Amino acid sequence: MSTTARSPLNGLEAVNWAELHHAYGSAEDVPGQLRALLSADVEERHQAHARLGGNVYHQGTRWQASCHVVPFLTEMADDPATPDRAAVVDLLRAVALGDRDDTCLPFEPDREFAQADNVTATDVATVVEWLYNEDDEPGECDAVAVSWDRDAYLAAAAISDRFVAWTKDPDPMVAAMAAELMAWFPATRRAVAHLMEIPETGEHQMARASANLSLGYLAPDEPAIDDRLTALLAAGTFGVQLTAAVALAIRLGEQIPDAGLRVLAEAQGHTDDISATAFPLPWDRSLLGFAALALYRIGLSP
Repeated sequence: MSTTARSPLNGLEAVNWAELHHAYGSAEDVPGQLRALLSADVEERHQAHARLGGNVYHQGTRWQASCHVVPFLTEMADDPATPDRAAVVDLLRAVALGDRDDTCLPFEPDREFAQADNVTATDVATVVEWLYNEDDEPGECDAVAVSWDRDAYLAAAAISDRFVAWTKDPDPMVAAMAAELMAWFPATRRAVAHLMEIPETGEHQMARASANLSLGYLAPDEPAIDDRLTALLAAGTFGVQLTAAVALAIRLGEQIPDAGLRVLAEAQGHTDDISATAFPLPWDRSLLGFAALALYRIGLSP
C-alpha cells in the first residue's frame, strides 16, 4: 500500500458528477458518499457503502457514473489510513465486475463487451434522456448498458497493477480479495509471479488459497504454475491443498497428479476445516463446491 500523504479523494471535484447518471438519477450525491466511506463513524461508513453501492452497482448493473468511482475506491483501498478497507475492495470489485462469478472465467473482455463496440455518444445521450423521462425504451438501451459495464471494467483494468501489491497486505481478507481480482485481468508476468510467490503459512493462507484458484484460470501453458500448485498439494493447511488440487484439475483435467486426486477425495472429510467460517475466501462458490467442480472437470463427477 502507498505510504504517501496524498488524499485518496484528490481530483474528486474535477469530475462533473451532476452531468453523470446513476441508478436513481443525477450522480451529484456520489462525492458525499465517497467522502463518507472515510468517516470515523462506523454507521456513517456502512450507510455510505450501501447507498453508493445501490447507486453505481444496482442489482449488478453499472451506470454512466460507475466507472468514475473506480479510481477513488482504488486510492482508498491503497491508503492504510482508510477504515474498513476490505469493504472498500469489495465495493470496487462489485463496480468493476458486477455479479460475475467463477463460471465466467477465464474472462474474455473482447467477447463479453462486443455489443458495446459501436455505441456512440449520441446513443448514450439518448439512453440517459430516456432514464430521466421514461418515455418509450430506445433500442440502444442494451448496448449502452454493456458499454457502461465495459467502462467500469476497463477503469479497473487500467489500475490492476495495484492489485498485485495488495496480495501482500497485512489484512488477510484484503490480500485474498486482491488475489481473486487478479483472475479477471490480463495475466502479466509480474502478476503471475506474485500469485505464485504468496506464502502458504500463517496469515497468508487465505491469500495463498485464493491465488491458487486464480492461477487455475491464468496462463494455461505455463508449466511453472503447474509445478508450484503441485508442490502446494503438500501444504500444511487443507484449504491450501484443496485449492491447489482444484486449480490443477482446471488446468490439467485428467492429467492432474495422483496427489491432487487424493486431496479432492479427502475434501468431504474436512468440511469443518474448509467451511466459510473457518476458512473464508472471497469467492462465491464454496470450497466443497470447487471440489465438485474439479471432479467434474476430470470426469469423476458423481
